[in-house]
Amino acid sequence: MKKIAIFAKVHDPRCLGIAEELTGWLAARGVTASVEDQLSKRLTEPALTEAAGGAEVARDPDLVVVLGGDGTLIAAARSTGDREVPILGVNLGSLGFLTEITLDELYPAVERCLAGDFEVSERMMLIASVMRDGEVVELHRVLNDVVINKGALARIIDMEACVNGRYLTTFKADGLIVSTPTGSTGYSLSANGPIIHPELECISITPICPHTLTNRPLVMAGDADISIRLSSTDEAVFLTLDGQVGVKLVGGDEIQIRKSGHATRLVQSRSKDYFEVLRTKLKWGER
Repeated sequence: MKKIAIFAKVHDPRCLGIAEELTGWLAARGVTASVEDQLSKRLTEPALTEAAGGAEVARDPDLVVVLGGDGTLIAAARSTGDREVPILGVNLGSLGFLTEITLDELYPAVERCLAGDFEVSERMMLIASVMRDGEVVELHRVLNDVVINKGALARIIDMEACVNGRYLTTFKADGLIVSTPTGSTGYSLSANGPIIHPELECISITPICPHTLTNRPLVMAGDADISIRLSSTDEAVFLTLDGQVGVKLVGGDEIQIRKSGHATRLVQSRSKDYFEVLRTKLKWGER
C-alpha cells in the first residue's frame, strides 16, 4: 500500500491528535497520507500529508482509515463512491456498530493492512433517486438508510409504496425508513424495525408511527426495486440520506430505491465479531 486516506472529526482534539501521530507513523514507512483540506490545516506538520478537497481524498487510496464514530465512517463510505476501497474504522465515538477497531488496535491493524493480511466485511449500499416531473433531481448512494419524514408541525403524510412495480400499500405515518442490513441497528431499530445481519442482502421498510397499527416492518429481497410516491401536497416533508444529507420533497415526488452495484468494504476486527458488538452495544444479558 502506497497511499492511505484519513478521515477524522476535525473539531475533536482527540481525533486530531491521533491523526497527527498516524500521519507521522505512515510517513516513516514511506506511505502517503491523504487528508481533507480542513484536517490538513489543523495538523502541525501538514507537509507529511497530501491534502485534497472533499471526496477527492478518497479518489485513489489503497485504504481508508476513519478516526471517529459511525457517522464519520458513513460519510467516508459515501465519499469512496464506486471504488470499494477497504475502510478501517477506529472507534473514537460513543456507539461504534461500524467502527469496530479500538484505539489500542489501530497500529497493529494498519500494519496488517500494509502487509495485505486482513479480511473485509462486504456491506450492501442503496441508490436513492428523487423523480420530479419525470426528471431525476437528486441521486445519492447510502450505506445506512433512506428516510422520509414529516416536519415538526406537519400532519401525517401519505406515501404510496410499490415493490417491483406492484402496489404494496399507502402508508399513513410520520414517515418511512428504507434500510440496508447495516442500517438496521440505526434509526430503523428505534422505530421497532428488525435487526438484520449486515452481510445479508435485503432491504427493510419500516413505517414511523403508522396511523394503522397493523402496518409492520417488512423485509424485501436485496434486488427489489422500491418506489415511494409522496401523495401529500400541503405538508413539510423531507428526505434524509444516511442522516447526513437532507432534501425537501414536494407533493407528487417519487423516491426510487434500489441496491447499488457497489459495496462498502469494512476491515474486520480480529478481537471481536458482530454478535459481540451487538451484545455490548445493546447491553444484552444485563439486568
